[in-house]
Amino acid sequence: MTATDTVEALRQRLDELADRAALTDLLSRHGRWLDGGRFDETRSIFTEDATVTVASGQVRGAHAIAALARRSHGRHARTHHLTTNPLITVNGDHATLTAQQIAVFCLADGTPEFTVGEEYRMEAVRTPHGWRLSRVAAQLLWRTGPTAAHPRTSRCSISR
Repeated sequence: MTATDTVEALRQRLDELADRAALTDLLSRHGRWLDGGRFDETRSIFTEDATVTVASGQVRGAHAIAALARRSHGRHARTHHLTTNPLITVNGDHATLTAQQIAVFCLADGTPEFTVGEEYRMEAVRTPHGWRLSRVAAQLLWRTGPTAAHPRTSRCSISR
């Protein structure tokens, strides 16, 4: 291996690590976007034509994603999304991501109303403004707290 080959290999590895860091940051910004209720900043997270499929609905387009997030998170005084265990595969200007998320939804007095555990499968694309999510699909794994079927009790229901 020549010095030129070594430098090129190091440059490629550095580019890969930079992409993985940017995509991990995108996952964090997604959770903070939800928790901060910054739905007017949707295009800093998603592509214009992104699709989102979550327990509260399926939508396409940045405007519809913002509306869905407002509808599903807006009635809660606070939410807290913790995204962890990311697995990231980069292929040029496209990436696939999976991650696990625990989200707590709180009432105005600060009392948690319910908590969910979900697995996210996402796709991202490199844009002139950095990486953006182009597809998000969440699978509900479990939920604690009142449900429509049991509004006065706290239950842990498990989905598989």
